[in-house]
Amino acid sequence: MKRVWIIFSKEVVDNLRDRRTLTSSFLSSLFTPGLLLALIVVMGRILNVDPQEKPLLLPVAGAEYAPGLIQFLKQNNVNVLPAPADPVNSVREGDSEVVLIISPDYPEAFRRGEPAPVQLVLDSSRSTASASIQRMQILLTQYNRLLAALRLQARGVDSTLLSVVSIGVRDVATPQSQALIFLNMMPFLITLNIFAGGVYVIIDSTAGERERGSLEPLLINPPRRWEFVLGKLLASLPFAYVSLAVVLVLFWAGFQIIPVEEYIGFPMVLDGRALAWIYLLAIPEVLLASALQMLVATFTRSFKEAQTYLGFLPLIIGLPSMFLSFTTIKSEGVKMLVPTYGQSILINQILRGENYNPQHFLLVSVSTLLLAILLTLIAIRLYYREQVLFNK
Repeated sequence: MKRVWIIFSKEVVDNLRDRRTLTSSFLSSLFTPGLLLALIVVMGRILNVDPQEKPLLLPVAGAEYAPGLIQFLKQNNVNVLPAPADPVNSVREGDSEVVLIISPDYPEAFRRGEPAPVQLVLDSSRSTASASIQRMQILLTQYNRLLAALRLQARGVDSTLLSVVSIGVRDVATPQSQALIFLNMMPFLITLNIFAGGVYVIIDSTAGERERGSLEPLLINPPRRWEFVLGKLLASLPFAYVSLAVVLVLFWAGFQIIPVEEYIGFPMVLDGRALAWIYLLAIPEVLLASALQMLVATFTRSFKEAQTYLGFLPLIIGLPSMFLSFTTIKSEGVKMLVPTYGQSILINQILRGENYNPQHFLLVSVSTLLLAILLTLIAIRLYYREQVLFNK
């Protein structure tokens, strides 16, 4: 292990002197929390807006046929505008989000107590108009129920007879679980950072040495090849662990400094202890990332080629954790055997403030560590094959 330590020390010192390595690691550390905080601010401004506070611009055709409906809409913060000449084309082209067309038969049907015809022209495929469409549908439903209740009262019928079920809502969500709507991307972003922290050390010590023509002279030295591979692999770990620690600290500091609750409408707490557990959970994942990067970089011929391959690697590995942003998955023994995926599930539980099974923590850590050891052994084996080592 003395030779491993010498190789390790040499690579660490060399990369500390390399400003490119330090700059790229630092910038990637800033990018991850900055991206998430920016996402929270932008999405919070979009989602945490009371629809009633913003006037709805509604083109209406045939407004003169339904003065009561028009008055109801105005009372609910709707600005009634003249309808375009071609409502269908206006909505299709995106000039109008939704258009209300009141039929000329509306007054006569209303007087007879029959359903008075109105039509909403909308484009359900246009996401930017979804809020306006939903708001108009709700308002028309409310107006319909109001008139129905008045008609029943006029006939001496209690309108409460229509309310068969009294629905109460009890929301058991905590601020942490509500915040998870915005923090679901955090496991994926952490995975990206884990693979970015020490990647340049791996590339420089494998493909970089081969491109510079210094790999063969290094292997002539007394250290055996397993010592050579292990020393270079371990040299990437300090950079990756420091980068991960910086990212988590920046996450914590960002949520302390930026008043996130002003954008999302509820307090978002990012506990320092939770981030500490996340760091411990990621320790074997960092080792796995370095081992996998070492293995992939072994097959590359140049620094640029290694950058290309290893650039796609975190996207592929982090893809399962991205699915957690859209689905709710419970932690189970079998799932905890999948490296990076099991960590992502546990990170979600930690961020939600839920109780997690310590056995799952141990299970995913051991499985990740075993896979990292296996990949390291494969990389060592490859370095004993001259045709793979020199890409002949």
